[in-house]
Amino acid sequence: MASPLPPSPASLHLKKVSSEGASSESLGSESPGEEFEFSGWVYHIRISSLGHEACHLRFLRIRGKYVEMFKRDPSQDPGNNPIRRGIVGRTLMVEEFGRRKLNDVDFYVLRIFNRLDQTKKGEIACSSVGDAHKWMEAFDHAKQLAEYDLSRSGSSRNKLNMENEIDLEGHRPRVRRYAHGFKKLIRIGRGPESLLHQSTNLANKGGSTDFGGNGSGDVIEAHEWKCVRTVNGIRIFEDVSDPKNGKAVIVKAVAVLEASADTAFEVITNLDRRQRYEWDTLMDDLKLVESLDGHFDVIYGKHDSRYLGRCQSKKDFVFSRQWFRGQDGTYTILHFPTVDKKCPPKPGYRRIKINPSTWEIRSLKTKATSNGARCLVTQMLEMKTVGRFKWRSNPYSSFEKSISYALLSQVAGLKEYIGANPGLTSASATVVSSKYSDGNLSSGEYADDEVADQFYDAMSTDSSSSDEDVEDEVDKDRKDIKIKLRNVSWAIAGLALRRNSAKDLGTELDLNVSPAILDPSQYHGTMRQGKDDNDYNSWTSPNGAGFMIRGKTYLKDNAKVMGGDPLFKLISVDWFKVEKPFSRVALHSSSLVQSEAGKKLPFVLIVNLEVPAKPNYSLVLYYAADRPINKNSLLGKFVDGNDLFRDSRLKLIPRIVEGYWMVKRAVGTKACLLGKAVTCEYLRKDNFLEIDVDIGSSSVARSVIGLVLGYVTSLVVDLAILIEGKEEAELPEYLLGTVRLNRVRLDTAQALDI
Repeated sequence: MASPLPPSPASLHLKKVSSEGASSESLGSESPGEEFEFSGWVYHIRISSLGHEACHLRFLRIRGKYVEMFKRDPSQDPGNNPIRRGIVGRTLMVEEFGRRKLNDVDFYVLRIFNRLDQTKKGEIACSSVGDAHKWMEAFDHAKQLAEYDLSRSGSSRNKLNMENEIDLEGHRPRVRRYAHGFKKLIRIGRGPESLLHQSTNLANKGGSTDFGGNGSGDVIEAHEWKCVRTVNGIRIFEDVSDPKNGKAVIVKAVAVLEASADTAFEVITNLDRRQRYEWDTLMDDLKLVESLDGHFDVIYGKHDSRYLGRCQSKKDFVFSRQWFRGQDGTYTILHFPTVDKKCPPKPGYRRIKINPSTWEIRSLKTKATSNGARCLVTQMLEMKTVGRFKWRSNPYSSFEKSISYALLSQVAGLKEYIGANPGLTSASATVVSSKYSDGNLSSGEYADDEVADQFYDAMSTDSSSSDEDVEDEVDKDRKDIKIKLRNVSWAIAGLALRRNSAKDLGTELDLNVSPAILDPSQYHGTMRQGKDDNDYNSWTSPNGAGFMIRGKTYLKDNAKVMGGDPLFKLISVDWFKVEKPFSRVALHSSSLVQSEAGKKLPFVLIVNLEVPAKPNYSLVLYYAADRPINKNSLLGKFVDGNDLFRDSRLKLIPRIVEGYWMVKRAVGTKACLLGKAVTCEYLRKDNFLEIDVDIGSSSVARSVIGLVLGYVTSLVVDLAILIEGKEEAELPEYLLGTVRLNRVRLDTAQALDI
């Protein structure tokens, strides 16, 4: 039986307090030398011995790289022993699984698994999307500490290697309690009474200057927005970049909300009738038809036409809803009109199609004197320019009776609703003071000759509740070992590279070697090179003028500059069709690097984008350098570094040059750290480095790529690959390589015999 559900929660926030008492809302700005303890209530989702899904209330604690799960809060019950414990290993992955309904209550689920053996996995559920991402940050912080310990030499490295090599299906050994003090103790959530987020009670719960929505991305967009109307204090913009647009235009409404992006997202996605009556003039009666996954569902809605237009007939509609959260914390929600067999037309209602629309919710920086969060909410929709309600020629009275107006008015209603309910934005963090002196833990706190199991094994779903009582011993000889983490990422990679103030791309390659001649005619891939940008089913290599990258002064003023010519030259592209995801392409006999011409190249960067579909596809990009890599450069650190460093630095910037506007919004305009979003594997041999990007490893990425494939024959897509610069010596950034894919046809992919 599942655990009984506690009462509805209040809003949840994560806050950390420094030694001086200052607070902040993110883990990204902490001093690398500080150790953290994260704790809070979650639901552990597992499969019972009878095969039924059950969720149990558990207290989760992450201390450094170690994880413990309790039945009760150990701070209130000191004798409470953990029922599960382990370490966050280097192969642990945490994936956001979106929203799932359990016991008629919405959860946000995280899946924790070992990327080398995905049969070992577990799930935890959080009450809000904000808490879910705070736990993801906590696990990521622990993973960095584990990787740092692995990078050290000596007995600690041997001990951690033993921990990583533990048999995942074996018995969980007893370990001593690691009860050292920490500099900061961070509580996520407020307790079991506020764990669950019940949508029916949400309504009862008590920066940037780019408010037009431009300039926040990492690509240069062709949109030109003009403010054409103001309605209820909300600005309405029209895209006037193409004066000869056809039967539809793109319009948007923009507003600044005095609330966090998490709060705005949860209000917008909440289907509760009573709450939506307070701010939504159109979609007031919504019902979930089916949930395809945690980020995609189908919604049925009704609309009473008495409030709009002269027609008194009742209307209903069906639309699909996709949502995802970018790495910068921006939410994107896509609404498409759709047809579903489970929801046929109903008597007495006229079935209509609502306008395709999107919501974008982006956090704004707040002033130092301000305690409240702010976010920028943009609703964008496609509106017809012909028919009864013409956009430009109709008087205000006619436009205000249209469904398009009702959709745009949702932003105004949302702003007023949140402003009238300050309880939605109230902070509820609980910050606990450390009981111990300033100290850190180490792997030496385990009992002699005993090793800890990986936490993803400790959360496997095949265990029953009867075996969760584990004896515990308190280690009385606590060691006061301080780990000085100057910078986690660079501690792994070595000392930071010092270069001149001006970026010289020549330092990335070995200038002592004469450059090789790169003749594209010697290299042939399965996708042909296009003659120009108007070609189809082909590739070209654009310059970096369409991408914005970090400038020399980015760390001081966040200034970005236009990208220049890429360092590497794109010499070939393969477009394969495979039955299952295919990695290590470079070792295949048909690979370019296995040819005689390929073996003579000084260095080749291979990017294999594994596209999930039926069948699966692989887009393989071959970038060549005319000289060997300078091993003392940032590029050399990346090429010959470890996987964690690569995951933390490899960046992809997508850009839809031509295509349906909804696809552009889904893909977005922000750079993505690939290793943080999806699983990446690296193969370093001879004269090449291969990067296998498993797009199917993320449910969000699968959802976006599914939308892209539906329009791929009409899309022109630009991609840029680069290494993220995090220190002054690494700036400005530069592009490793670019590619433009012109209207790719899926049926032209060549079948590859694996």
